[in-house]
Amino acid sequence: MARPPSSRKASPSPLILAAVIAAVYLAQPGAADLKVDYYASTCPNVETIVRGVVQQKMQATIRTTGSTIRLFFHDCFVEGCDASVLIESTPGNQAEKDASDNKSLAFEGFDTVRSAKAAVEAACPDTVSCADVLALATRDAIAMSGGPFFPIELGRLDGLSSTASSVPGQLPEPNQTMDQLLAVFKAHGLNMSDLVALSAAHSVGLAHCSKFSDRLYKYQPGQPTDPTLNPKYARFLESKCPDGGPDNLVLMDQASPAELDNQYYRNLQDGGGLLGSDELLYTDNRTRPMVDALANSTNAFYKAFADAIVRLGRVGVKFGRRGNIRKQCDVFN
Repeated sequence: MARPPSSRKASPSPLILAAVIAAVYLAQPGAADLKVDYYASTCPNVETIVRGVVQQKMQATIRTTGSTIRLFFHDCFVEGCDASVLIESTPGNQAEKDASDNKSLAFEGFDTVRSAKAAVEAACPDTVSCADVLALATRDAIAMSGGPFFPIELGRLDGLSSTASSVPGQLPEPNQTMDQLLAVFKAHGLNMSDLVALSAAHSVGLAHCSKFSDRLYKYQPGQPTDPTLNPKYARFLESKCPDGGPDNLVLMDQASPAELDNQYYRNLQDGGGLLGSDELLYTDNRTRPMVDALANSTNAFYKAFADAIVRLGRVGVKFGRRGNIRKQCDVFN
């Protein structure tokens, strides 16, 4: 007599689980070609070389940390992680870095990557891409500022084009709604968890007053136009941005400005997110539980941020004929 069918669902086989994991990994084109030990035989000291340069630059100025990390974000969100944001404009081409959305990118980030690339070239000529140097420098800036240290995947090639016209609409903006922010991230293969985790990069660095002055009080002292902004914090920001002060700079996190940590999320809980898109993570019911969870656990924050950065580093990577290895990061070969 045949055994009656079980009411319990059969567990998936190890082969099926492996296939599912591979499918998730490969959801970002080219991701499988990236490897942690990509330069093990061709430039075994690359990580040590880059780390030394980043450490030197961070000791020189606090601006190195935020500007380097932000450079990686802006690069990957426009045409993928291919170092195209590093290219200088020429009389015949306005490059990405000179697009209006990239005007706030700081010199220190570009200088860190250029210096690291020069040091790598001296040891391993024509071997390591600028895109990988940027990825390594970003990882080291994160770890040296108190964030997580994690293995970084390598093997990217440098992009063959860089145009200012490719930038509009590709980057998240401080005044966007949650649906708009999620749409920008989804377009790059990233999700809501990535949005919440990666936003913690705003715990280091500086922002121009023009990025948040629309949130400040304009009619009655101590009354912010954005009700989600802590009034005490609003008064502080007003003192830093008199009459809007569009060119003035303010630390993204007043509590621990040199540390990439989960204080960022505790600031949001207190109405202390600098940008409108920051505080939105706490006021929106979809992301508030994630903010609370990361605010309450350093280990959870470390894991979420590291995982999200790795996924970001897989966006739009270039391989084969779609890229090459530049000798200098700011000019095409």
